[in-house]
Amino acid sequence: MPSVLQLTRAVVAPLTRTRLFRLVGPVILPPIEAVLGALSGGRLQLASLLVPSLVLHSVGARTGAPRHVHLMYTPDGRGRAIVAGTSFARDRHPGWTYNLIANPDAWITVRDRTLRVRATRVPAAERDAAWARIEAQWPGYRGYERDSGRVVRLFVLRPVAESEAPPLASARAVDGPLDASSASD
Repeated sequence: MPSVLQLTRAVVAPLTRTRLFRLVGPVILPPIEAVLGALSGGRLQLASLLVPSLVLHSVGARTGAPRHVHLMYTPDGRGRAIVAGTSFARDRHPGWTYNLIANPDAWITVRDRTLRVRATRVPAAERDAAWARIEAQWPGYRGYERDSGRVVRLFVLRPVAESEAPPLASARAVDGPLDASSASD
């Protein structure tokens, strides 16, 4: 029998594929995420109520400046996270994907844990399996790729041993695999 979360995802997922959501989502969701993060000390994300979510802390490809972005992730079953550069089906790749290509060493914060990770692109031969895993979590998500007219960049974020402090002084660094799922899983 489906859980309440699975039923909610089944209802909400089609709404996120509408033109209205694709126009409004990129404008209203980031400020909402920022306010929730500030009020909860980084422990709560709006997206995490429906899907496992993380904050990616990377280095800007052109500027070298710290960058932070809220992303949905899918556990790969081996302690790693899969992230997809869908960008609300826009025709351009999101900036964070360029950052990971230029600087694959990054950090992620999942709830109150910060992990150092190394990003690698999902090889072409493994894309269908990665998309199947993502769509098991969020039905129809690959539709963003079709509607964007581009091949969405998929990355695996693999935790690595901590050798230096994370870029956020307030974050708590933790060594170990990314096995913990979102509180809403």
